[in-house]
Amino acid sequence: MIHLYCGDGKGKTTAAMGLALRAAGHGENVVVAQFLKAGQSGERAALAALPAVELLPVPEHMKFTFRMTEAERTDEAERERALLEEAFRRASRARVLVLDELCAALSTGMVELSRVLELLDSCPPELEVVLTGRDPAPELLERADYITEMVKRRHPFDRGVSARVGVEW
Repeated sequence: MIHLYCGDGKGKTTAAMGLALRAAGHGENVVVAQFLKAGQSGERAALAALPAVELLPVPEHMKFTFRMTEAERTDEAERERALLEEAFRRASRARVLVLDELCAALSTGMVELSRVLELLDSCPPELEVVLTGRDPAPELLERADYITEMVKRRHPFDRGVSARVGVEW
């Protein structure tokens, strides 16, 4: 089944990682791929300690795509496409596959929707695939079995408060 955590509110990644934690707690293998993210999140550090969770590598630092040069965008798109392929390859021996911020990778053109749909359509029925991000493509909404939308009503960032370690990341 396909789970989609989307919207402009906080908690999409946290919800996805919570599902990964739940599955790992029941002895299920989990693969986590994070798109357009660096490796400094608290969720990532905690999940790394669990033997049932396989975290695919991420760069130490990540620029926002709108700050990348054309050459950096090209290189990053190549890395993101390879990450997508590797995630599905490794998911063949997992119960849960988390594709964190896949929606952002799609909307910025880092990965191709047609390839994502091919990979999703070829998943074994016992695999739970968790997608996160803002503005999911209509095709992802059509395929999702679970859709949870996080809606921002208020956030300290709007008052100028920067993201805080252990809370926002």
